[in-house]
Amino acid sequence: MKVFIQEFHKEQIISAIQRLVAFPSVCHEGENGTPFGQAISDVLTDTLTLCSELGFKTYRDPDGYYGYAEIGEGSDLLAILCHLDVVPEGDLSKWDSNPFEAVIRDGNLYGRGVQDDKGPSMAALFAVKALMDSGEKLTKRIRFIFGTDEETLWRCLRSFTEKEEQATMGFAPDATFPVIYAEKGLLQARLLGSGSKNLSLEAGEAYNVVPAKATYQGHLTSDLVPILTSLGFAFEEKADAVTVFGLAKHTKDAPLGINAIVRLAKGLTELVKHPALDFIVKGVEEDATGAQLLGKIWDEESGHLSFNIAALTINNEFSEIRLDLRIPVLADVEQLVAELKEVASDYGLTYVEHDYLDPLYVPQDNELVSTLMSVYQDKTGDMTPAKASGGATFARTMPNCVAFGACFPDSDKTEHQENEHIALSDIYKAMDIYAEAVYRLACE
Repeated sequence: MKVFIQEFHKEQIISAIQRLVAFPSVCHEGENGTPFGQAISDVLTDTLTLCSELGFKTYRDPDGYYGYAEIGEGSDLLAILCHLDVVPEGDLSKWDSNPFEAVIRDGNLYGRGVQDDKGPSMAALFAVKALMDSGEKLTKRIRFIFGTDEETLWRCLRSFTEKEEQATMGFAPDATFPVIYAEKGLLQARLLGSGSKNLSLEAGEAYNVVPAKATYQGHLTSDLVPILTSLGFAFEEKADAVTVFGLAKHTKDAPLGINAIVRLAKGLTELVKHPALDFIVKGVEEDATGAQLLGKIWDEESGHLSFNIAALTINNEFSEIRLDLRIPVLADVEQLVAELKEVASDYGLTYVEHDYLDPLYVPQDNELVSTLMSVYQDKTGDMTPAKASGGATFARTMPNCVAFGACFPDSDKTEHQENEHIALSDIYKAMDIYAEAVYRLACE
């Protein structure tokens, strides 16, 4: 295998990541006339400027939804699907440095987006730059597609697929190694119901995170505390408020988390009756596979359903449960939704779809999958097989695309967390793998 990555590429990539992390590119819809916020608009512009500096031809969507950078020639198009938006920084008191100033400590690069997805995007970009610097001739066009709405509703790539050429093949550097050949379907929904004169509650934030805390503040606090104690739940009492603690996980790993909303609901339901609480406690309980509610939903290709109660609102006017489901690739989605609607109705709740993404499934004997797997195995010696995931990457927006890196099986997974970081050695290894992958797919 050829060596494409030189020391100066390693210096350049760190500088590039630091440059992009400096933009607090969290979604703020409509800000200053932009679709997703001024910082997102600015980081898109700056990323394309960076790509131009590296020798790529660039294009910025006039509406500001996406941009792309292209190099090479030929009729075939290899897409590398990236995103520049990030989740909010979370609890600043838990960060050891400014989340929007990428800093190196103890062999790691810290900052919001270094792992999801600015760091991996730059690893792929500078891998291709290394091929260019080595004089390799591309037999395909390589197009880096930069989305701006991945952490919310993916309107950026929906716009792209409506307007632009589709890829012949591609990968998203927004997951883990080795290849992810299957991604579960993603369904986000709201269950709407009646309000309450006796209970006011607002808990949870993002759809795609198992809530780590849920707070109740009101006249039931003193009665709630002994109930939570008897249940053995972790909580904290302050004045007339009590906060129940869980364990945050990405929705794709919901069964590994502890849902604080569910635990708070279990305590409250002993004090006040409400359909939303009944649905959570009696219908779902702490089963994040949804089996108690819907029966076992599973397939051999991608495993169990993940069922996350992401947020709960109860006030005088209405109640709302926000759900995030990751659905096995071979499951019957229409039947699942019909059953969920029926069960919700039994609890007096109305089902409203918020968002849906089709699953990704590229067979393991596909040339793209086999080539990427061969590259990964040759570079690492790791014979871990290709896998399925409950995560959602841009790979599912186009045919014949998969997720490929940039986290390694033994890497710290810190995306969406405080002190998000990535090992410098992982960045360099990923860059080396991406260079070899693009070489085999688009040079040989």
